[in-house]
Amino acid sequence: MIIKPRGTSDILPEDTPLWQKIEKTARDVAGLYGYGEIRFPTFESTELFARGVGSTTDVVQKEMYTFSDKDGRSMTLRPEGTACVVRSVIENGLAGEAMPLKLYYFTSCFRYEKPAAGRYREFYQFGTELFGAETPASDAQVVSMADTLLKRLGIKAELKINSIGCKSCRPAYREALVSYFKKYEDQLCETCRGRLYTNPMRILDCKSPVCQGIAKNAPKVTDHLCDECRAHLETLKTLLGDQGIAYEVDPGIVRGLDYYTKTVFEFIAPIGRDEKTGEIKRLTVCAGGRYDGLVEEIGGPRLPGIGYAAGMDRLVAAMKFSGAGIPETKAPEIYIAPLGERASRAAQKLVYDLRMKGIYAECDIVGRSLKAQMKYADKIGADYTVIIAGDEIDSGRAIVKNMKTSEQTETALRDIDRIISKEGQ
Repeated sequence: MIIKPRGTSDILPEDTPLWQKIEKTARDVAGLYGYGEIRFPTFESTELFARGVGSTTDVVQKEMYTFSDKDGRSMTLRPEGTACVVRSVIENGLAGEAMPLKLYYFTSCFRYEKPAAGRYREFYQFGTELFGAETPASDAQVVSMADTLLKRLGIKAELKINSIGCKSCRPAYREALVSYFKKYEDQLCETCRGRLYTNPMRILDCKSPVCQGIAKNAPKVTDHLCDECRAHLETLKTLLGDQGIAYEVDPGIVRGLDYYTKTVFEFIAPIGRDEKTGEIKRLTVCAGGRYDGLVEEIGGPRLPGIGYAAGMDRLVAAMKFSGAGIPETKAPEIYIAPLGERASRAAQKLVYDLRMKGIYAECDIVGRSLKAQMKYADKIGADYTVIIAGDEIDSGRAIVKNMKTSEQTETALRDIDRIISKEGQ
């Protein structure tokens, strides 16, 4: 038996209504905030991610699915969406349009990580990017958009924000981190020993308990911000407070990609319970931040940007755990149970006509007995059933049974849709 690759998932019909609800809600919220949809390729030049995401990140160094095409060019399955959007904005001349430019997307991403709860090697995201504004007001609007999405989905999440500074104040903070972590270099995990001199801020985000313990007393980035970055953060806090959006400033939030500057944020929500301990698992379901230098880094003009991505898999898990807003599976409005070959042909035509009128109808195509058909109609939750045989075909009339009330109504076969519409009022 061939099975799916490790770290991937099958999304089955019992779960797709949740995915569809998320997609619809996300599109609705994007429309309210003035965003237009963008789509981009599944694979891109490897250079895009090396330059955009950062050559020292775990994503680029360890997690990308990279291959050479038949012309020997290095290509990579997209590990994230922001760099792809930026490349498209530059290539298609969108950087010259009226600002701010607001874009959203649904995408699958690929990272070779160790699979765990809420972490897959192929995962799905709803993402947004806003270009052309570098004010705290743009940050607040992006955060409020994510907050609106989660609230509409019925997900109770905690918002944590931080500022990781800019190119003016980041060097001094980097030196402070290196100086601090050098004292514990022999205790750090192998990965963080490599990060110490290349990207020390990433040590703050390490999942190793030992590294986490050491990082607790590390210098805080908020203590090393320049006046501009500090004022930016304070204004953002004021704007979020004005909108009634609760938040916590968490200096430990640094995000894992090199392009972030100033504002970063995460929404954390419960997604389930640990099978062994019974403790509630809480994961980041939506995260993002500002990336004012990314467009230039990839070869475009100076164009500030900010965005976020919400993990679709994690949103589904959070909705299931909370039980909020889980949609019901749609059941047929009518089931036609034919008796005999002639009736079966007539049922096929009748069902087709009903569907053309926008009515969800089903009939037997398996060859079940009448008893088995009635059991099936009940199992799938049909609102109405009708049995047709030769007599019904000849007379053009049949009995329609309301499965909820057991009430039966005789009607012309051609008028079944009227009975359903009338009794559904």
